[in-house]
Amino acid sequence: MSETTIEKHTFQAEIQQLLDLVVHSLYTDKEIFLRELISNASDSMEKLRHIEATEKNIHEPTVPLEVHITTDAEAKTLTIADSGIGMTREELVKNLGTIAHSGTKAFLKSVKDSGSSPGNMIGQFGVGFYSAFMVADEVKVHARSWREEGEALVWTSDGKTSYEIEDSPGQTRGVKIVMHLKEELSEYSEEIRIKHLIERYSNFVGFPIFLNGTRVNEVEALWLKNKSEISEDEYKAFYQFTCKAFDEPAYRLHFSADAPIAINSLVFAPSENPERMGFGKVECGVSLYSKKVLIDPEPKGLLPDWMRFMKGVVDSADLPLNISRETMQDSALVRKLGAVISKRVIKMFEKEAEADPEKYRGFYKKFDRFFKEGIATDYPNRDALAKLLRFESSLTEPGAVCGFSDYVSRVKDGQDSIYYLVGGSREQVESSPYIEAFKARGLEVVYFTDAVDEYVVESLGEFEGKKLVSIRHGGVELEENAAEGESLSDEQTTALCEFLKSELGDRVTSVASGRRLVDSPIIALVPTDGMSPQMRQMMKAMDENFKDEIKVELEINPRHPLVKKLSEAKDNNPELAKLVALQLLDNSLIAAGLLEDARDTVKRMNTLMEKAMG
Repeated sequence: MSETTIEKHTFQAEIQQLLDLVVHSLYTDKEIFLRELISNASDSMEKLRHIEATEKNIHEPTVPLEVHITTDAEAKTLTIADSGIGMTREELVKNLGTIAHSGTKAFLKSVKDSGSSPGNMIGQFGVGFYSAFMVADEVKVHARSWREEGEALVWTSDGKTSYEIEDSPGQTRGVKIVMHLKEELSEYSEEIRIKHLIERYSNFVGFPIFLNGTRVNEVEALWLKNKSEISEDEYKAFYQFTCKAFDEPAYRLHFSADAPIAINSLVFAPSENPERMGFGKVECGVSLYSKKVLIDPEPKGLLPDWMRFMKGVVDSADLPLNISRETMQDSALVRKLGAVISKRVIKMFEKEAEADPEKYRGFYKKFDRFFKEGIATDYPNRDALAKLLRFESSLTEPGAVCGFSDYVSRVKDGQDSIYYLVGGSREQVESSPYIEAFKARGLEVVYFTDAVDEYVVESLGEFEGKKLVSIRHGGVELEENAAEGESLSDEQTTALCEFLKSELGDRVTSVASGRRLVDSPIIALVPTDGMSPQMRQMMKAMDENFKDEIKVELEINPRHPLVKKLSEAKDNNPELAKLVALQLLDNSLIAAGLLEDARDTVKRMNTLMEKAMG
């Protein structure tokens, strides 16, 4: 065949159909074409590596395995060249002009059979090359096979009905794709635009990528390397480059797994929380790769939403991607991938917390809201997450914290509950009358002082079989405890409780003698289905019209001097007894954080002081 001979071919009807799909509906983002072509170039050179292991006669054996990209803004062209296996004349026809290769026929059949849009189809059908026609009105593919007897050829097409093949003198081993860009897409002939896309999608491809003579991808894919080969400085540099971070990572998880799915992952927990600093809700910081090629920088649904503060890379060669690699249809597999990573991350935090409690305490202080959000929203990981919660308790020093596992290790024999109290601060909780009976019996009480804690603890419900019980609620059974002081008789106590219920009316659901009190005369208990003060405040903040009638259970301390005096006064001085009864109720509501209007309380207190002063 002479150098001037040009072979003209018509695309098969199926290829014309495929080109129409690719250009008009397959890819939702045109910039994906560069990722596809670089990935094809990388695959071609990877195949040559395998061939080199078995074949001796390879054309131009000293040519390095590299990708060279050239932009020409004036000519509106973009060129991508590799030094891989190349193609023969027969392969150019077979690979680019017919449906006999790369699963193209299977792809078209899947579209037809399923009735789905092509963007939802699964499978790597090898049609990434045709994405070039999304941005180019003419594509030239210069090719030279790795075989010594190969020809130097060029395949040319406008991507519509036909293509031509002719000689390409001087073409070296591999493939060089020259795209003449469409007028409205000439931005892809600008160096800065292409550099950004390489760094975004193909930065970790396993071969050097040069743009106009300068190497772009100089950061290694550390997640595929052995941990023993990576220094702390390399981890830090990778974190800051890949995650666009300015802080240093607090923790990292670098692991590989083969089952139930092949995973190579390197994820980091940052040392600063941007949400806490007022930057709004962050997006998922873990990017999804397949064979070192970016699939999704912010994959929705891969990790639970509470884990959005984590940053890094997850790479799985097992992912069945759709034709454009832009979405994953097999949600069950994605969930499996996410479940493996989530469990590993939680286990990592558990180990780190055990190894260095002080460091974890500082980290937790900044990121606690994420873990608490996880308790409320991530049911599969709820029990494991509960081990990561930290709080103060009646047995910790002020400022010191512990976890539920610590609490359980200290429970008394036969204790089947974890007792807690929600309040605004440790000082407020410790001055509460609710705590008296538990301290007297040596029972540990967890102090929850964050506004969201009550919602979190209600979501959790129990820990390792022990029910979480608020000591603010009624119905908590305590053992009899030896108490100092003479008590009212059973008859006197019953009579006083009946008097108080009669005088206080519907404001209380019941009045009874209890075992809760040591130093206080009376206590208001919220029914088990009632709201705590903190929950009421939260509801009011969300709805200014929110109203909830406050009804409490009262428990009296029959040993307290004031209660014994009131028992006498109800018969000897009924008017004063009524005032004291109302004041005791308001006092108990104040202590419980439930009194919303104190005007009557102040008036009544003034009246009582006048009587006391004679």
